[in-house]
Amino acid sequence: MAGDLPEYYFRIRENGALVFRVDTENRQRRIEMDQIAVINIRNGEIKPHGDRTLSDADIEVIRRWMAERQTVLAERDVDDILRAVDHLNLTTQWAQTRATDDQLDLVTDSLLLAMHDLRGVLVRRKADRLMDQETKD
Repeated sequence: MAGDLPEYYFRIRENGALVFRVDTENRQRRIEMDQIAVINIRNGEIKPHGDRTLSDADIEVIRRWMAERQTVLAERDVDDILRAVDHLNLTTQWAQTRATDDQLDLVTDSLLLAMHDLRGVLVRRKADRLMDQETKD
């Protein structure tokens, strides 16, 4: 059972992870985790922990994990936005069919400002993309 564990464990934190080497080959047959590095996903930094020296194999595994993690985070970002679109549609339905005047008074200004801000950013970014596309053609 313990022999099926991965050689590395990544404890996720906000900007990256702590990297541990997993050891099950000891006299007590217990799982030991030895921190070997701290990584930052945003800037790609890999810092050995303490006075450790990371092997080429360590760095390869860490870089592969970082690439996979960045892919997962990018997919989650898009999924979160698509969920926000769903929530906007549900909010529209709520405002049209179930919201009371008092409830609408509580949320209308905040929603209008947020939607106005979002619309401005989306229109500006779309215009930028169109301009970039025209200059490429």
